[in-house]
Amino acid sequence: MASSPSIVTAVDLSRLPAPAVVEQLSYDAIRALMVAKFQELMPEYDAIVESDPVIKALEVGAYQVLLLRQNFNERAVSMLLAKAAGTDLDHLAAFYGVARLEVSPANPATGAAAVMEDDDRLRRRVQLAPDGFSVAGPVTAYIFHALTADATILDASATSPAPREVLVSLLGSTGDGTAAPQQIAAVEAVLTHDEVRPLTDLVAVQSATIIPFDIVATLFLNTGPDPAIILAAAQAALAAYLASRRKIGRLISATGIAGALQVEGVETVQLLSPAADIIIGDTQAGHAATISIGVA
Repeated sequence: MASSPSIVTAVDLSRLPAPAVVEQLSYDAIRALMVAKFQELMPEYDAIVESDPVIKALEVGAYQVLLLRQNFNERAVSMLLAKAAGTDLDHLAAFYGVARLEVSPANPATGAAAVMEDDDRLRRRVQLAPDGFSVAGPVTAYIFHALTADATILDASATSPAPREVLVSLLGSTGDGTAAPQQIAAVEAVLTHDEVRPLTDLVAVQSATIIPFDIVATLFLNTGPDPAIILAAAQAALAAYLASRRKIGRLISATGIAGALQVEGVETVQLLSPAADIIIGDTQAGHAATISIGVA
């Protein structure tokens, strides 16, 4: 296994420029083009005013053209990995030999439907899939095989603590993120298979080490807005930030936490904990053990 970076980040799809296939639409431009074309074909018709029935008909046509082009844009975007969702994403994944995993089966007795792997997780596995075509030599190949072994694994990392040794760390999707024994066993079964593990690699699988931390903050609000609404918005923004950092090796930034809490209506944020950034190692993951947000 290569000893280059132990934590590999796939291309950040959110940072890709807008694809050229997506047309920038303007109703006014379409309308003007249709009116100009009509005048070209019917130069003798000079009643070109807003109230004229011909103009109204052209406006209806322009709006329909706008909708048609927007539909084309949406269909084009649905073919891109960054934007595809649902069954469109399933078809893209199938091209790479990747299928959406079942998190939990359907229960006919209760009528509960099967819970399937979400789009973001499937999209990440599709990005890693080319490295999984071979044995698990590259870091990304180990991560791909680990994520494919069990749909309930939130994240995985692969490090090489010594020559020929590979340590795969797993982050669970429930509780504080500690990987369960059955998750570890499932990944071990895949990664130690002769068709996956390089003959020279000694592979060990473990749970990521969970680094707990507490968040304590006071929000000083502008006068006027309902404090309960602002607090709810701040809590939602904080939850989104923490979800984005719920990965192995992801730094927990004090400024990131404060920034998430700085929603509209908040004058200042007094962050009491954490007092500094929380450094997370390549086999570790952060977990917000307690969260206390007050308003003043």
